[in-house]
Parts: sequence; C-alpha cells; structure tokens
Amino acid sequence: MHQQPDPYSDGPQGPDQGPHPWDSPFQQHASGGYEAPLPVESPILTIGDISISQSTAVTPSGRIPLKGSIWTVTDMSRTEENIPAWAIVVAILFIWTCFLSLLFLLVKDRRTTGHVQVSVQGGGMYHSTAIPAHHPGTGPHIHQQVNYVRSLAA
Repeated sequence: MHQQPDPYSDGPQGPDQGPHPWDSPFQQHASGGYEAPLPVESPILTIGDISISQSTAVTPSGRIPLKGSIWTVTDMSRTEENIPAWAIVVAILFIWTCFLSLLFLLVKDRRTTGHVQVSVQGGGMYHSTAIPAHHPGTGPHIHQQVNYVRSLAA
C-alpha cells in the first residue's frame, strides 16, 4: 500500500534543511506579520498592457529596456457627428405648430470609435497594444503618455 507523505512533518530533508514547498515567499517579521518583497522598480505609467518604470517597459512578451527603445503611436480612432433620429422626428411632427421646431435639427450626436495602437521595439523584442477610443481626447492623451516615455528613453 502506498503511503502519502505527512505535510506536517519537518519536510522531505528533515528539520531546518530547506524550505517546505508550501512556504511563503514573503518575509516574516518578529511581530508575526508578513511583508511582500519590494519590487526593484515600481511602475510609473501604464499604457494598455505595457507597464513603464524608470528604466524598463514590462510587456506580456517580456522586459524591454527604455534606453534606445523606439515608440510608435498610431491613432486609428474617428469621431462621427450625426443628427439623431428623434430630433428629425420631432422637427417633422411639430413643423406646422411652430417653426422653432427646426431648432431640433441643430442637435448633434457625437460618437468616437476605433483604437489607438502603441508599439515599442527595443532589446531585440517588439510588442504592440491597442487601446480602445471612447472619447475624442483618447488619442491626444495616449500621445502625451508616449511622449513622456520617449523622454525617459532619451
């Protein structure tokens, strides 16, 4: 009969001969609490799925050093302006009552669609991300963020 190892024993190597596989990577203080290890660099900015610190850009593909990196922004968003259907219906229904109903035709509905694509190349790696644009100010905002990262990379 096969016997399972005892999880409450002193471990596979004996007492104090190595960490248990279930030990926490956090440091334990004398007070009994745990503290997470401090990161080497904390993120300054996040653009899509790219996290930027003082000297590196962390992407799902890996770490890219900012020094010598090339950043590209392509704004593929557009804003359309239309007269909503309800304004046309109200203007037609009340045109005989009052010519002021024609003012309803001045109502505009703005809709922004598309995305802003940000790509970074450096350290032998390339990564691209797309940020959806829901507002006309999304493109300029992303451009400002990338210009800041370019200033860090210089």
